[in-house]
Amino acid sequence: MNFPPRPTRADIDLSALEHNLRQIKSCCSETPGVLAVIKANAYGHGAVAVGRVLENAGVESFGVATLEEAIELRAAGISTPMLVFGGCYPGQESAFVRHDLAAAVCSLPDLQRLERFGRDHQLRFPVHIKCDTGMGRVGFLPAEIPPLIDLLTRGSGVEAVGLMSHLASADEAAPEVTRRQIQSFREMCRQFAAASLQPAAVHLSNSAGLVAWQVPECTLVRPGIILYGSYPAPEFRTKIDLRPVMTFSTRIAQLRWMESGCGISYGHIFHTERPTLLATLPVGYADGYNRLLSNCGEVLIGGQRAPVVGRVCMDWIMVDVTDLENVAVGDRVVLLGSDGGQTVSAEEWAEKIGSISYEVFCSVSQRVPRHFSALPVT
Repeated sequence: MNFPPRPTRADIDLSALEHNLRQIKSCCSETPGVLAVIKANAYGHGAVAVGRVLENAGVESFGVATLEEAIELRAAGISTPMLVFGGCYPGQESAFVRHDLAAAVCSLPDLQRLERFGRDHQLRFPVHIKCDTGMGRVGFLPAEIPPLIDLLTRGSGVEAVGLMSHLASADEAAPEVTRRQIQSFREMCRQFAAASLQPAAVHLSNSAGLVAWQVPECTLVRPGIILYGSYPAPEFRTKIDLRPVMTFSTRIAQLRWMESGCGISYGHIFHTERPTLLATLPVGYADGYNRLLSNCGEVLIGGQRAPVVGRVCMDWIMVDVTDLENVAVGDRVVLLGSDGGQTVSAEEWAEKIGSISYEVFCSVSQRVPRHFSALPVT
């Protein structure tokens, strides 16, 4: 591109990413390995750049959602072991082998298919067995473990390199749910051990689980959202020191004085109640600035908060800057992140739109260019 882009951008602080990884490791008293979750374009942060940093930092494995996500990382030269959480769909088997990937397996028919493929091609297809210990989503239920173990011990076309489950409520004040899940997972581990099946990768703890619970049977933890500097729930702020990795920003495109009584944006859901200095910003819901932030979002300009007024458009938002001093066209505006001691966090956005920080990050669209900070030389 031989012309400057519009000023809306997402800056990714790779030093903050490394800091968060160090904090994660310090939380785990048993010092298990790290399976870093970089699915969904690393929660919107840029999977290739994030993957390279974490690979250089020595994470043991990566988790992605789909074969396509894994191939993108392999094409970028990332060679760390990789697990595809979404599994291997029929017809994808050869691609998994070619790109040296492991698949999560959630059902006996899928395991049987992969076992046949492995036998037919004289190889052992690597799988992580996904157990449903109480999530109620996918995976082998406790009653399904005996026939699963029978296939694994008799078949020659698959290798159970991993045993995994997923916690449903580790980020909520429901400890009994998590205790039951951990106990169920331990029982499944015992059944595997009794059958002389000892997967090298045993993992259960997501971001909330690894901070709040110790499961010494596990050899890996699976951090996701905390890698990117967001807390699974407010009470986790006192348990781990995280730094936000993404700053989402733009610049003022236009300033206009509007008379009292003017309707602003679609539907005129906001009317000026005084002469108002209005700043128009080149960002909208097509970029990931959620439409539910209409009339309730706030941005930072020179370290000062300013309210979003009117309905968020596809490509524009309007901000009331009447009470700010020395505002000019071209001034930087922080939509998500920190400026001058003030912070607009992903958690703040999530509360206002009735969602979670995971969705906030993932919603920052691909038309917003990511700019990656260089890591300091050590």
